[in-house]
Amino acid sequence: MLYDVHVELGDRSYPILIGKDVLSDIGQLTRKYGLSGRCLIISDENTKHHFGDKVTESLESEGFKTSIVSVPAGEASKSTATFSELQSACIEVGLDRSSFIIALGGGVIGDLAGYVAASFLRGIPFIQIPTSLLAMVDSSVGGKTGINLEEGKNLVGAFHQPTFVLVDLNTLMTLPKREMISGMAEVVKYGVIRDKLFFDKIEKEYKSLNAFGDKQLLADVIGRCCEIKAEVVGKDEREGGLRAILNFGHTLGHAIENISGYGSNYIHGEAISIGMVYASVLSVNHSGLAQNKADRIKTLLSNIGLPVHAEGFSWDDLRNVMSVDKKSLNGTPRFVLASDIGTVSIDNELSESDLEASWKLILQ
Repeated sequence: MLYDVHVELGDRSYPILIGKDVLSDIGQLTRKYGLSGRCLIISDENTKHHFGDKVTESLESEGFKTSIVSVPAGEASKSTATFSELQSACIEVGLDRSSFIIALGGGVIGDLAGYVAASFLRGIPFIQIPTSLLAMVDSSVGGKTGINLEEGKNLVGAFHQPTFVLVDLNTLMTLPKREMISGMAEVVKYGVIRDKLFFDKIEKEYKSLNAFGDKQLLADVIGRCCEIKAEVVGKDEREGGLRAILNFGHTLGHAIENISGYGSNYIHGEAISIGMVYASVLSVNHSGLAQNKADRIKTLLSNIGLPVHAEGFSWDDLRNVMSVDKKSLNGTPRFVLASDIGTVSIDNELSESDLEASWKLILQ
């Protein structure tokens, strides 16, 4: 393994294992970390095609009775209908309290399969095998699971920590360029919220990261993102305070995803990129962020190939969606704002006029 990062949560602690060509080790690792019984692999159609056989064969070589089920790729699968179908699949393949689930795929699958595991028989173990950059650095770590409603993203879910997370860098080689770039939005976020030197590194290395080629650089970057998230989650598992810093750019970003149809026009990282530019504008006006540093954030996102503004959205529509966001209180959205690159604050409540004016500013 290139990296072994630990999420320290007492008896719910677990490792994030990062390596190259390690999918074939999943059977041995599953045995090592004490799981037994039947296994259901939940994937999307793309990840099943690329990796389903390798994961299944490794598990079966260790004696695990394994089934696999796939759902359509994309955010639309994080729905109540798909969730219900997967619960039925658990029964059909004979899962019981001694069984476990593997989430094999990107962030959608991790959230969806994790919530199935959290709720089936009131909770069975699961393993995260993230296959997208975004899932590797963010959604596979921390135990947040859930699905979307028509009214908003991730409004239904549970905290359910995995037994372990296995990151195989080779799975990124099948990732479309757009998905790789999308994942870079969350990478940039970690620099903004927690680590100025890491932000500087991404500024210098973004071309190499976008080119997929340097595996050691990828491992270093993914490892650092996981270290930051593990530290934050270890201090605040259920988002009672510090963990909210991970939502930088997400208040507006989730609203853009909702209105644009969850992936129809903007996939997650693209929407979050716009949300981070918006949060940077708010930070200049209300949190003391220097304008040149807000410009650095915007320029880096743009250089990576991420959108930094979005036209065609009604402010009233965006504001209405933000009012039901899980980060809002009494219909009022709360924002994570930066005072410097590497330093942010949470629970910032701003006037309606400032929110609208800042949105209009990033459209210019």
